[in-house]
Amino acid sequence: MKFKRLTGVIFLAMVFMFVAPASGVVHSKASVKAPKYIFFFLGDGMSASQIQATEAFLATQYALDKEWPIGPSAGQIYSEYLLNSSNRLNMSRMHVAGMQTTYDSFSLMTDSASSATAFACGIKTVSGTIGMDDTKTYSYKSVAQLAKEQGRKVGVLTSVSLDHATPAAYYASVASRSYMNSIATQLAETGYEFFGGGGFVAPASANKTGDTANNIWDLLASKGYEIRNTKSSILALKDAPRDRVVCINPTLDDSSAMPYAIDQPKENLSLSEMTEVAIANLYTGWVEDWSWWGDDESSDNGFFIFVEGGKIDWACHANDAMAAIGDMLDFDNAVGVAMNFYRNHPRETLVLVTGDHETGGMSIGHATTAYKAYYERLFGQKMSYESFTANEWALHKAAYETATCPNVAAPDNLATNAEMVELLEEAFGIVWDELNDYQKEKLEDAYDKSLCGANDNSDAENKLLYGGYNPIVVTITHILNEQASIGWTSYSHTGVPVPIFAHGVEDYRFSGFYDNTDIARKIARVMGITKHLPIEK
Repeated sequence: MKFKRLTGVIFLAMVFMFVAPASGVVHSKASVKAPKYIFFFLGDGMSASQIQATEAFLATQYALDKEWPIGPSAGQIYSEYLLNSSNRLNMSRMHVAGMQTTYDSFSLMTDSASSATAFACGIKTVSGTIGMDDTKTYSYKSVAQLAKEQGRKVGVLTSVSLDHATPAAYYASVASRSYMNSIATQLAETGYEFFGGGGFVAPASANKTGDTANNIWDLLASKGYEIRNTKSSILALKDAPRDRVVCINPTLDDSSAMPYAIDQPKENLSLSEMTEVAIANLYTGWVEDWSWWGDDESSDNGFFIFVEGGKIDWACHANDAMAAIGDMLDFDNAVGVAMNFYRNHPRETLVLVTGDHETGGMSIGHATTAYKAYYERLFGQKMSYESFTANEWALHKAAYETATCPNVAAPDNLATNAEMVELLEEAFGIVWDELNDYQKEKLEDAYDKSLCGANDNSDAENKLLYGGYNPIVVTITHILNEQASIGWTSYSHTGVPVPIFAHGVEDYRFSGFYDNTDIARKIARVMGITKHLPIEK
């Protein structure tokens, strides 16, 4: 009889182990209320490789700062740097982790519009479509719109343009992501309290045939929105919140996106600073010293804040690891802002972090470095591919193409150009004399193609080598990345599953392996939405 009782106890213990949440906390439905404050962070193009590369970069930086051994000669010591909590990202230290699949209705490799529709609305759709089904017939509500209907305040932030595909899924429904004037028109009609980050691509005209052509600035004003576009005026919102505000960084690129973090000018706000301002506007208990103490259950209805690190994706499309890592760090700093808020509201806050898909087929390891890593090589890069192309390269090309191009067949046009050799070292830390013959040959070919317009990406070889990007610039980043032990397989999205991290009230619901549409359903559930998603508008 004792043996039977003992067996029963062991059986019940084993059952309990398998049903317990990943956070190690048993949640009683009677004792846990729905989270009042929900943060959803989306690293566009971010998967496990981008996360691991960023933490390896931090570990290397940590070792260099302390003058400790780095690289293969450090042996097992390197793992200690990676395991040190100060070198871990905020997201990877969260209580709960899971994985989500990212394919859309017709493709294993999703685009940002269809993936955003999945985790915002809970429905699969076709690439290029936002907030609608794959027949482009029915429109659906996002979890942000449902939060607004509950009386919560809503904020949407992104490092790219506010009318870009991913943020748009939280407020718009369009058959084509290219209908950016229509998207911005719907933004103005949401009544959401806060928008921040980039600007608008088509604020006064149609972006494509079939798009609307409204004046977005006039429309925003008519809906009660105030526009802030200087750092001082945006930061002033911490002390004097507004009911409806659109905050646009003063310096944007030609796609109306914020510059890469590695290129960010001082007059701009970082994504983390913009997140602080958003909280100041949406949380009624904000105080400037960030104390937020006393986890009293406040009388407000809470908020839903969506934050996108959008240019992680763009950097990975261009196969620029250092630009991606810089934006990963900026994005994770914004996650840190939310975690600071959580620590003072642990009974009312849920923080979620994930990616919409992986971009670039980034690998941790390369054929030329085998089992060794040299992330210290990345420290020589001082600017993104985008900044180098628009500035240093543009000036160099203007100065040298007339003299060089008649001799484009010469084998050493780059090697004999002292200015270009110097640019390689100053901008990327690449020393010409330290390169092998194969690397030099690749750079020489790319240099001639970029300087003299010989590459129009019309043939398979050029598409494979350069992916539509400036040949010399993408070849530079490829060589630098390979030296560091980072590889790339694509200039597009890939179909690998993506991690999701959760911390806070009912975080356990986000453990496991599931589809990206389940993210929206899980968020709706913790918000107390009783209807099953997708919910038609």
